Amino acid sequence: MASFKASMMVECENAPQRNCHRLVILGSAKVGKTAIVQRFLYNRYDDNYTPTIEDFHRKIYRIRGEPYRLDILDTSGNHPFPAMRRLSFLTGDLFILVFGIDSRESFDEVLRLRLQILESKGGPNVGMKKIASKPVPMVIVGNKADKAEKERQVESDEVKTMFESEHSCCYLEVSAKKNLNINDIFVNLFRLAQLPTEMSPSLHRKVQPNYVSASGSGSTRRVTIRRRLSDACGAIAPNARRPSLRTDLMALDDKDSQSVSSKDVGRRDSIKCMIQ
Repeated sequence: MASFKASMMVECENAPQRNCHRLVILGSAKVGKTAIVQRFLYNRYDDNYTPTIEDFHRKIYRIRGEPYRLDILDTSGNHPFPAMRRLSFLTGDLFILVFGIDSRESFDEVLRLRLQILESKGGPNVGMKKIASKPVPMVIVGNKADKAEKERQVESDEVKTMFESEHSCCYLEVSAKKNLNINDIFVNLFRLAQLPTEMSPSLHRKVQPNYVSASGSGSTRRVTIRRRLSDACGAIAPNARRPSLRTDLMALDDKDSQSVSSKDVGRRDSIKCMIQ
């Protein structure tokens, strides 16, 4: 009989499309995007900086007996491939936009990214503001809250005032280094997306295929059927591979095809040309 973890992997990898979502994390270089992802997935922090081109992760869940799949796209802050960045706007379902509170430039970049995302979702102009045709769940994150106050270049009240009237967006200050408010990012994001908040790091059980007995003998025991169905469980999918760009484009053609505007079709065609 397959282990609980193996059976959960199979079930959740094949979750119904309505329960499959892509989270895209965007922002300038060196603002802590990857550090936030590492806290979310592994609750760890690495002081060493390695530039990200594009990293893909997958986490799967079973919550109240129903499977869910969350794909996480950790993007580059340097935008070496503009077509890929635009494709990430179109394929993303929910977004985390990260800036450093010690960098006004990184905050300005978040504002630009937000407008580009809303525009990519088919929204019209209202004055100087882009409005998406449907709500886009989004959390604006001011990272490096552990920095000394004298290093701050972006005031908290300024950002809160800017987004306080937004129903699908909220603002949080966090520290990936100190693990401050990281869980709140995801609780708020999943609430805005109307997804189970149990998907956030602290509200589900991390699935293990077996465990060592209290006596330390190393014997293992399978999880009972009753236990399997009663908890919110989550596991990181090993060796998850990013869907190809072609697959993403095909998924876009299939997704809400009846409601796609001619403007979106033109944008998608231009992305196809750049990728090919």
